[in-house]
Parts: sequence; structure tokens; C-alpha cells
Amino acid sequence: MSCNGEIICLENIYTAYEGAAYPVIRGISLAIRQGEYAIVGGPNGAGKTTLLESINGMLTITHGNAYVCGMDVRRHGHEIRRKVGYVVQSFYFDPLTPFTAEEVITMGRYGLMGLLKRPGEADYRAAEAAIRLLGLEDIAHKPIGTLSGGQQQKVLIAQNIAKEPELMLLDEPFSNLDLCTREFVSGVLRELSRKGIAVVMVCHAFDGLPDERIRILVMRDGSLCLDETCDPDLVEAKVRRASVVQ
Repeated sequence: MSCNGEIICLENIYTAYEGAAYPVIRGISLAIRQGEYAIVGGPNGAGKTTLLESINGMLTITHGNAYVCGMDVRRHGHEIRRKVGYVVQSFYFDPLTPFTAEEVITMGRYGLMGLLKRPGEADYRAAEAAIRLLGLEDIAHKPIGTLSGGQQQKVLIAQNIAKEPELMLLDEPFSNLDLCTREFVSGVLRELSRKGIAVVMVCHAFDGLPDERIRILVMRDGSLCLDETCDPDLVEAKVRRASVVQ
């Protein structure tokens, strides 16, 4: 496998948590193009979140080569994270968190501004655009801790969109959303991919997907067991089938 300008290029990588006896990610090779929309599925413990953390330079890659946004993950993890939006799974804000939703979204710009610098006009414009894109105008000035889990989830997605990333990694972004909201957010992510931002999303909910062919990556025991593109109505069945040990 050779890298030809893909936004993600993994070549036979192994990833292990510090002190672990065995790697969690085992021999994965994967190429994701700019603007691609991909779903990562598989059973619990398959290594899906670990794959996202490896791509984002948060875990040590012990073997193989990994390039994200044109940079070597092992050498340039910090620089890569400035270019990557990463929405973590099931993050909740304490009710007393002293920030509004708008302020939390603007925090997505902090890595771009530099140490100890205050947001400028471009930062506020990016945050406002993300607020409009996710339809958060009505809650923008409410304390983040008073919002529902689904609203907080949308705020975190908006925060990462405000970052203006080259790549979006999302870990179960639909877990707190109803079907209607899942469909809306999925459409927003599809629009991002049409603008050239790659979207890689771990999920178990497959009923809010856009009406076009989807790339599915299924993991089992730390490895990829399926990598193909199919129509959205076939995604769930293919993921379920590939997740089961034959």
C-alpha cells in the first residue's frame, strides 16, 4: 500500500495502550480520501475508538506507518490535532459549568489562535457559522450544563466544525439524538464531506444515514474485517453480519 495524498493513510499499523501486554489495533491498513464519508462499525471492544485515537495521534503506534493530513502521526501528533475535529463519545458537562454553548463552540478555535491569545473576528465568525449550521441559535447563550444530552452533543459537533478541520472523527455522535435529529446531523456531516472534509464516524445507529452510497469499515478483534461501499439501506445488515465471528 502506498500513500497518494489521502487525508488518512495507515500502513499495517499496530497500536497498544501503555503497559498493555498485547496491541489493541492489529495490522490495519486503510486509506481515506478528502471528502470521503465513512462509518466504522463492529462489536463492543473491537477497537473502534482506539482506531480514532490512533488516527488522531493520541496513542502510540508501535509498528507500521500512519500519515494524517500529510504528516507522520508519530512525529506530528500535536499539529495533526489542530487540523482534525474529534467528537468524543458520551461527554457530559456538569450543570455548574460556567460557559454558554456559544463560548464552548468558540473554544474550538483555541488550537488555531495560539497560546494566551483571545478570539478575533475570524474566530467569532467561524463559531457563528457553526451555530447556524447546527441550528443552535436558540440555545447559544444558555449555560452548557443546563442543556439536554442531545443538545450538548450538537454543541460539541459545532465546536469541532468551528475548528474548520480537514478531517472529522466522531465517536458515536448519534447516541443522545432522536431519529429526526440524527437525520439532520447526518445531513450536516454529509454536506461537510461534499466540501472536501473527510468524515469518519463510529456508530451503531444506521437509520439516519444520507440517501447515497456509504463506505463501511467493520472491525473485529482489533482488525478490519470488512471494507466496502454500499447503499444506505444495506449498511446495518452488512455491519451486523461482518461483526459476528464465523
